[in-house]
Formats: sequence, C-alpha cells, structure tokens
Amino acid sequence: MTKIEPRNPENNPIRIIERCRKEGRPVFIAGPMVRYSKLPFRSLVREYNTDLVYSPMILAREFVRNEFARLSDFTTNNYDTPLIVQVGTNNVTDLLRFVEMIHPFVDGIGINCGCPIKEQIREGIGAALMSEPDLVSDMVYAVKQKYGDKVCIETKIRIHPDLNETVKFVQKVEKAGVDFITVHGRTKTTRSSQPANFEAIKLMNESVSVPVIANGDCFSLNDAYEIVKKTKVDGVMAVRGILDNPALFAGYEKAPWGCIEKFWEYSTSYGLTYRLLQHHLSCMLDGRIPKELYKEMMDIKTLAQLIDFFDNNFILKRSNEEGFGTGIEIPFKTQRALHI
Repeated sequence: MTKIEPRNPENNPIRIIERCRKEGRPVFIAGPMVRYSKLPFRSLVREYNTDLVYSPMILAREFVRNEFARLSDFTTNNYDTPLIVQVGTNNVTDLLRFVEMIHPFVDGIGINCGCPIKEQIREGIGAALMSEPDLVSDMVYAVKQKYGDKVCIETKIRIHPDLNETVKFVQKVEKAGVDFITVHGRTKTTRSSQPANFEAIKLMNESVSVPVIANGDCFSLNDAYEIVKKTKVDGVMAVRGILDNPALFAGYEKAPWGCIEKFWEYSTSYGLTYRLLQHHLSCMLDGRIPKELYKEMMDIKTLAQLIDFFDNNFILKRSNEEGFGTGIEIPFKTQRALHI
C-alpha cells in the first residue's frame, strides 16, 4: 500500500487563490460531479490548467459509519492534489467525524448546500441547507473552532428567489469562519437550460470579503473570463462544460485526442468502473464521430470490447508510444469512421 504523504501547505485552496490573484487571472476549478469526479478524471483535468479539483459529494454519515462506503467513495494518491472533498451532511456531529477522518488526505472540505436532487433535499442535505443558514453556520464554526487554519472550509450554495436571503446567508457563513464561497447562479428549482444569474453572483461577491467562486454556464475558457468580467469574482468553476471537455481551461474548444488517450491511461492504471469510463468517453466524443459509430460504442458491454473498438476505429496510442497524449484531432483509422 502506498503511503500518502502529508499535504503541502502551498496546495491550500486559499494559497492557490492568492497566487492566481498575483498572476492576474482567475482560479480555474473543476467542480464536484456525482459519480464522475473520480481519481482518473481529477488526474486528467489537472493536466489542462485546472487549479483546484473537487471529489464527488460524499455522504458524511455513510462515510464515518461504513468501511465499504469509505473504500468505494474515496480513492486518492500522492498526485491527487490540490483536492477539495465535497461533503453532504446536515449536522455538526457527522461533519466533525467526517473531517477528522478525511482532512489529512485532502486540501480542503466543501459543504454541499446546492445540490437540487430531490432525494438529497428530502434528507435535509444539498439545497435543503439553503433554508438553514444557522445550521450551516454552526457546522462551519464547529470545524474552524476545532481545526482553525489547518482545515480550509468552503460552502457551495445556490441563490434564493429573494436575493436578500442569499446575502444574509453568505454574510452569516462568513462570520462563522468560512474560507471561501462558491455561488451557483441558479435557484434550486431553476432549470440548467435557463441562464445563470451573474448579477446575483456579483452581488454576493460584493456582500462578503472572503473569496467568491462563480459557478454556472462555463463551457469555454472565454466563458470563464467573461464570467469574471461580469461578476468580479476570484475564480470560475466548470461542471457540465469540463465533463464534455476536460481541456476547457487550457483553451481547447473540444477535448483534444490526447486528452482521450490520457483518460484511457489514467482509467486503466487507477481503476474505474466500466460504465463510468464509457460515459466519460461518450461525453468527450458526442457529436464528433459518426452516429452509427457512436451508437456502436454505447452498445458495448465490456472493457475488452471497448478497447478493441477504439483500436479498430482510431489510432489510440499508449503511454510508451511516441506522441502519446499530444494529438488534437481525432485520428480516424477507417473510411467508415470518417463519414460523420
């Protein structure tokens, strides 16, 4: 078993935010995605100018009580940094137990106050916490009282229909000691097809002195800079955009072929369930290969068959081959594959 080294203080999210300020640019962040922010994907996006990376949300109660949940929900290594683990919880006790167990292996901990999934809301976590500012403040305060600057705490929130409520919320968690705040510019009922409210994010940024990160509608590097221009925040978080294009913050409009080769390498080296691997590849290739070929890829049921599919239709280089991870355009191998 590889020994996990102590965290480097320079990878504390606040240090990274400060360094990016000095460089005159925003912090680029890959946000938490249920199931999809696993170790191979986190390793991949770091190769493409992503400064901070989140884990998927982990349920605190299950994590502290169930060894199987710990093994299945959280995998890391010494290269998996800077890393913020996102936690789903609704009480101080579970949060403190979770922090005690996990903080030596991460660079920051984010409390999920924004997930709009109904099952999570019924459990009193995620966006349900937007109606519980005192509870969120108590959780933040408890962690900071016990750990101080040893643990960096973030809250990821959504906005209320009445923005005055959100202003009170962010000011309350700031007073409790939160290190930075991520604001998704939608309410818990706003559809993702509706544009994010950047004026609301700007208002939250103006209402607190801690760093604020904007979340919502970032699908390109240009989007990131436009969002910062509109909101004056310290950084931008991409979620849906970076799932489709892990090289988003490196300025690529679509995932370069080298990105796909590297994802294959990380997934097979670190391990990833077949369905997740297939889903990531489908996101990166959607609309970029012929529909029949895409359907064939999605109908494949095993890893061995998927590897054969890629080798038969594309030039898929391995890490020991010259030019691995450097290609831009999709290197189709057959005439059949060229008919998009």
